[in-house]
Amino acid sequence: GYRVSLHGNFFGRNHTYMTFPEYNPREHIKLDPPLDIQSNVTASKCQIWWHMPWHLAEILQYELQYKEYSMSWEIAMNKTPPSSLPQIEIEATELRSGIAYIARVRCKISENEESYRSQWSEWSQTTVFQRAGVPKLSEKILNTRTMQFLLIPLSFGTLVYLFWNCKLSSRYCCFLTSGQKASPAFTFPRQLLSFSHSIICTMGILR
Repeated sequence: GYRVSLHGNFFGRNHTYMTFPEYNPREHIKLDPPLDIQSNVTASKCQIWWHMPWHLAEILQYELQYKEYSMSWEIAMNKTPPSSLPQIEIEATELRSGIAYIARVRCKISENEESYRSQWSEWSQTTVFQRAGVPKLSEKILNTRTMQFLLIPLSFGTLVYLFWNCKLSSRYCCFLTSGQKASPAFTFPRQLLSFSHSIICTMGILR
């Protein structure tokens, strides 16, 4: 180890003050903060990673801090990676949809390392990420049910109208002479059948 002392001159007299009689530099290390922090967001999680010198990778531990972009760091969330790898994941369930987040990370020598001791480094530069907004399932169901409620009475009224016209046309055909054509009387049932089929298909799609 080393002996660190402080010398000073006060009122024309030299004084020596012993501060650390046995100073070991290995136990008083402060590392530089992690570099090049980046993030990538998927539907299920947010991945954050950074870089550190390769020869220190196995003896470091990290602490990640993240928060909503508009909030103060004093109320930020802290996460510790499960290993010494310079990366961490945040589950999508921990993030609010459509809200921007900002994260930073710091490092120090692992507490499991017996040969070295250190304090936390300064915080790294930040990375900004955002979970994509996902439409709520209840809104989809509500919109589908609304369309169904609007389509049912409209379809029923149209069917009644076509049926009534078909009935009137059938009665009208009874008074036609044999030389007249009665094709309109037979087109309405086809229209009715075609329209009914289209309504059934539409209802099936909405479901």
